Amino acid sequence: MLLNKFYISIILCLLFSQLTKAQEFNTKKALNIPAEPTQETPVGDSLVQEGLLKVRDTIKADTLKKQSTFLSDQVVSTAKDYIKFDRKNERVYLYNEAKIVYGDLEIQAGLIILDNRKNEVYAFGIKDTANNYTQKPIFTQANNVVEPDSIRFNFDTEKALVYNSRTEQGGFKIKGAVTKRQNDSVYFMKNVKFTTAQNIDDPEYYFYARKIKMVPDKKIVSGLVNMYIADVPTPLGLPFGYFPLTEERASGFIIPSFGDNRNRGYFLQNGGYYFAISDYVDLTVLGDYYTNGSYGLNFSSNYAYRYRFNGNVSFRYEKLLNSEPGFPDYSEQSIYNIRWSHRQAAKANPNSNFSASVNLGSSKYYKETINQNNSGNFLQNNLSSSVSYSKTFPGEPQVNLSITATHSQNTNTEEINMTLPTVQASMDRIYPFAPKNGTKKGILQNINFQYSFNGKNQFKTTDSLFFKPQMFRDASTGMQHSIPISTNFKVFKHFSVSAGTNYKENWVFKTYPKRYDEQLQEVVTDTSRGFSTYRTYNFSTGIGTTIYGMFNFGKDKKINAIRHVIRPSISYSVAPKFDEFYDTYLIPATSGMDEEIVEYSKFEGTLYGAPSNRYASSINFSVSNDFEAKIRAKDSLATEPEKRSLLKNLQFSTSYNMAADSLKLQPVTVRGTLPLFKEKLNVNFNGALDPYALNNKNQRIDKLNINNGGSLFRLARANVSFGYSFSSKDFERNKDDEDAQDETHRNGGRKDDLFGVATNTTGGVNNEEKEPKVDETEWYNYKIPWDLRLSYTMTYNNDRRQNEISSHSIMFSGNLQLSPRWSVGVSSGYDLKNNGFTYTQLRFQRDLESWKMSFNWTPFGTRESWYFYIGIKASMLSDIKYDKNRERDRTL
Repeated sequence: MLLNKFYISIILCLLFSQLTKAQEFNTKKALNIPAEPTQETPVGDSLVQEGLLKVRDTIKADTLKKQSTFLSDQVVSTAKDYIKFDRKNERVYLYNEAKIVYGDLEIQAGLIILDNRKNEVYAFGIKDTANNYTQKPIFTQANNVVEPDSIRFNFDTEKALVYNSRTEQGGFKIKGAVTKRQNDSVYFMKNVKFTTAQNIDDPEYYFYARKIKMVPDKKIVSGLVNMYIADVPTPLGLPFGYFPLTEERASGFIIPSFGDNRNRGYFLQNGGYYFAISDYVDLTVLGDYYTNGSYGLNFSSNYAYRYRFNGNVSFRYEKLLNSEPGFPDYSEQSIYNIRWSHRQAAKANPNSNFSASVNLGSSKYYKETINQNNSGNFLQNNLSSSVSYSKTFPGEPQVNLSITATHSQNTNTEEINMTLPTVQASMDRIYPFAPKNGTKKGILQNINFQYSFNGKNQFKTTDSLFFKPQMFRDASTGMQHSIPISTNFKVFKHFSVSAGTNYKENWVFKTYPKRYDEQLQEVVTDTSRGFSTYRTYNFSTGIGTTIYGMFNFGKDKKINAIRHVIRPSISYSVAPKFDEFYDTYLIPATSGMDEEIVEYSKFEGTLYGAPSNRYASSINFSVSNDFEAKIRAKDSLATEPEKRSLLKNLQFSTSYNMAADSLKLQPVTVRGTLPLFKEKLNVNFNGALDPYALNNKNQRIDKLNINNGGSLFRLARANVSFGYSFSSKDFERNKDDEDAQDETHRNGGRKDDLFGVATNTTGGVNNEEKEPKVDETEWYNYKIPWDLRLSYTMTYNNDRRQNEISSHSIMFSGNLQLSPRWSVGVSSGYDLKNNGFTYTQLRFQRDLESWKMSFNWTPFGTRESWYFYIGIKASMLSDIKYDKNRERDRTL
């Protein structure tokens, strides 16, 4: 690209520098220059006047007024062979690696000629010993570079001709046979190629225009444009073209994609307008239309305020019509989805924070939407949202306040739980008897108390009633005050004892008294609105310690020692019964049934539930174990053995309810983690061991299993699971792990591709990858990049003598890069119980340098479909693509 008036400055600087600093460097050829007295040429604006290069009489020169200079920096000119004056033809020659630098402007060429008669400057390449044209002109100004074959510039007209220029503008690489500089900011080019390919001289594709008008950093306007692929013209063309070059955001239209859908006919998707509102916020409005009448609207916006916050918000609505009106299979539905993500910078405000992560909408959205095939989301059963504001009030004691709105939605049952809002306030612990200096010791000094407040406005509703009047009428509102008091101390130096009590007061504004209606012969629950309150309290204490055991086998052994860490604990809790908050209703005697008095609490169904009307007194037992080994290091120079975990957090826990009439002992819960392969694979397991026997009806009875002819414990349930990821990078040194977030993860799905990757009709897959770095000098099959993820789970149930495996499955996903630009992937799973494959996706991708091709295929199941895409990578040409998909038949 030629840069307006800077070229004029360069040429003037060339003339000034040659007259003031002309000399020869490393002259290889004898020059026939007649001996003349040394002349001193002043530097000034008058250098461009006629006859400036003529020899001046020293007396006349003294009588001239000194010209003012406009140069603001030093001019440096060099040439490898020579810098020569031709006084007869009034020319200056710089030959071989000629270079002129003035400030941030630089021009390099094999040959630079200044012609004072024609007021023109020329820059050329030169031929080397092999007769190749080398050292083509290179003009650099700041970050802008132009590489033509030759340059011709005229001072009088201030116009220039540039031959075979190469430049880059706004992501485009442009090559023009002839470029004419019209004025400071407009250039006309003839026989032009422009592309986003890396090699402008041999691009895999390009657009060819006979004539174009270019305004640097702004736009390219062309006449007839044809697209060439591998130098072969295609029928793709436009009578005229407009290509924006600005690197700043600009408002503009978004070209829709087109295709056909077996259920809704032909469509135009994702067409609309982009609004560059300001440097802080933008807006994208997109729409879809199908010939059967279905349509969709999408509004999305990104916003950011540097060092304070950033986020994005989107809303999508779809009106879906199946088949045609009047047909028996005709149906219609409306679905929507709202997403909002807001993040506050960590240092924006140290005492307050606001964040949001919202994903709510129709339960069927991810299963029914036709604008994307997001496998990572439709396999999720829950949508969740949270908007929170927190504030800290420093002081003694410190007070923390948070206001939160939450949302949880089951997409299978369509049940929605929402709190709008939840207000929580808490005060830091206060130690009233602690010493002013030093550590706290003993029971008294460790006594502390807190205060916390929790207030909620909770809604339980469904999709059909969401944000309708009934949802607000059924809301539950309540407040809870809590004051925990606790202390801790040591006994016998090795035992830690803790004790505490907790007082709670609950306020509700709606209760539910019950009565028996003799006419209807059923229990009727009324709703009583008004302020009600109840109070509860409890007491708990516990003692625990840590025991260390060491088994030494000798330093000469492979296993030097095994350490066993045991953490036993026992606790006791007691809570009185609060029967003062209970009432009764009478069910009269009927034929075959006696009169019955039923006890109930009007607080049942309220926000915090009813207080217990049963006395509770239980003892809890727990013991956890950790096993570690010291193993002789493989490195003979290592002075210390390696530490390796053998079994982590093997825990046994149970409780004994002393207030129960029967079945006082609870099942023993067992859980732990088995680390394998140097803790790269963690196998998690848990289970329940029931000490009680079952009767003939498979019901628990108050009789120990061992006294019923069985074993000490009966395995009631068990679960084992593990997840493992490894790749070729695990066998390489200095590997870098990247934590990428794609569209699937932002929607609440998994970060990895275990459930497949998302595709959409705007072009290819959603997870963006960095451009691969290919070393053409290596044999590629020396190392083939690959990755593999495994997830396994098995659940066993036997609490009622089922003796069955209720679930047993394995899921896997992997990617294999067959060549530097070919990759294949698969995501699938197998249900070992039902003997069938789970959701399966096959992926094929081909990197075509400037293009990208992908094919995603779901071969079977309810989501059976395929999607093919090929298009240009560059975002500015994302509309130049071909995609075709066949979605599943929703009528089956």
